[in-house]
Amino acid sequence: MDAPSYTSSRSWSIYSRAEITNHYEILERVGSGAYSDVYRARRRSDNLIVALKEIHDYQSAFREIEALQMLQNSPNVVTLHGYFWREHEDAVLVLEFLRTDLGALIRDAKRNWDEKGITVGEIKQWMVQILRGVDACHRNSIVHRDLKPANLLISDDGVLKLADFGQARILLESRCVNEYNIPLEPLNPDEPWQPEQSELSEKDKTCKEGLENEGQNQELQDYNTNNSVEEAEKEMNFHDGNTSCLATCTTSQLVDDALKSVYSYEEERRDDGNGGMTSCVGTRWYRALELLYGSVDYGQEIDLWSLGCIFVELLKLEPLFPGTSDIDQLCRIFDVLGNLTEDSWSGCSKLPDYGKISFGKVENPLGLEACLPNRSSDEIHLIQKLVCYDPASRATAMELLQEKYFSEEPLPIPLNELRIPFTNSRQDERSSGNWFDYKGMDSDSDFEEFARDGVVVSTTNGGFSIQFS
Repeated sequence: MDAPSYTSSRSWSIYSRAEITNHYEILERVGSGAYSDVYRARRRSDNLIVALKEIHDYQSAFREIEALQMLQNSPNVVTLHGYFWREHEDAVLVLEFLRTDLGALIRDAKRNWDEKGITVGEIKQWMVQILRGVDACHRNSIVHRDLKPANLLISDDGVLKLADFGQARILLESRCVNEYNIPLEPLNPDEPWQPEQSELSEKDKTCKEGLENEGQNQELQDYNTNNSVEEAEKEMNFHDGNTSCLATCTTSQLVDDALKSVYSYEEERRDDGNGGMTSCVGTRWYRALELLYGSVDYGQEIDLWSLGCIFVELLKLEPLFPGTSDIDQLCRIFDVLGNLTEDSWSGCSKLPDYGKISFGKVENPLGLEACLPNRSSDEIHLIQKLVCYDPASRATAMELLQEKYFSEEPLPIPLNELRIPFTNSRQDERSSGNWFDYKGMDSDSDFEEFARDGVVVSTTNGGFSIQFS
C-alpha cells in the first residue's frame, strides 16, 4: 500500500518501517495529535483489525506502555497486543481498535435520541464500567490524569475501556521515568514485542509472537457491587478479538485538535525529566481544582474529580464546567460550589497559586442540585462525593461501586441492550453543534480574556494578582 501524501513528514515514517508493514496492512490514519498518530490496520496473520498508535514523544510512550502492561488483564482497559520500538524510531503500540467513545455517545444522545436521553439503566451500566476501569488503575497505583469522555472507548458489544495513558503516572516511590521495565529494542527487531508474562521477568528471552485474549467471549452477567471489584472483574468477561473499534491517541483526537485551545492543553507543558509532577495535565473541563491552582503534590484524587464531571455529563448531556480558560474554569466552579476557602478545604491556602488569584465572594452558589434538575437524590449524592474541594473527601472508585444506587432498581441494563452510536470521532469532527459551539473561544491565554469590567490585574512580589469583583 502506498503511503498517502500527508503534509506532515512524520506521518510517513510508519509506512517505511518493514518490521511493521510485514505484519500489518495499514488501512488509514484515524487520529492525529501533537504527540501521536493513530492508524487503523489489519494484522496479516489473522485479519484482526487493530489500532497502531505511533507515539512521537519518548516519555509518553514509556508511560503508556508501562501502564498498559500493568493493566493487561483489566477488562475495562484497552488491550495492548504488542509494540514496536527500536533506537532512533518512534514507538508504535498495537492496540485493540475500538470504533467509538463515550464522548460520541453523549453527543449522539443529545442530537438524535428522544427527550429522555440516556436512560438510568444505561447510565448505571456505563458508570459501573468506568468505575471498574478506574479502580483497576488505582489498585495498581496508576493515576490516569486525563479522564474524559473521549478517552473512554466503547466496543460494538458495549464494553467500555479506559484509553490514552500517555499522561499516566505510576505512584510508586521506587519508580522514576528511567526505571521502567520495558524492553526498548526487541531481540528480533522484525518482530513486535508481545506482552506475555514471561517477557517481564526473562529479559533475554526471544520475543514471541501473538498474545490474544481468547476464551473471553461472554458478556457481563453479574452486577453485585457489594462484592469486591476483584471478584466483579473475575465475573466480568468481555468479547475481544473481532470486536474492534476507534483509536487511542487521545481518542477523539481529531475533535481535540479542532478545540485544543478551547478545552484541551495537548500536554504542551510536560513533566520534567526527573519524574517530577506537573499541574498542567488533563483536559480543562475535567481538571481537578487543585491542578487549576498549580498543585504538583497530588494523587489519584484528581481522577475522581474527573469522574464526577463525566458522570454529570452522562446525566445532563452537557459538560458541568465548560471553561474557556483556566480562570473561567475556576469562575464556573465557584459559581456552583462557592468560594474556595479554608472552611471548605482546610489547607487550600498552601496551594501554589492560591495567593496569586483572588475572586469576589459568591454569595449564593448554585449547588450541584441546581445543575442536575429532575435527577434523583442518589445521583446527586454520588456526584457530591466526587466533585468536592477537599481531595481527601472524594470517594474512591471502590467505595462508589458499593453505593446502593447501583444495586437498586432500575439496575444496570445488560450490555447487549446498550445503544451504541454509529458515529465516531472522525464523523463528529465534520459536524457542527454541541462542543463546536465553543469554537470561537480560542484563546488559551487567561490574560487575553481579562479586558473586561470588574477585573484588576496587578503585579506583586510573587508575580501577579488578579482581583474579580
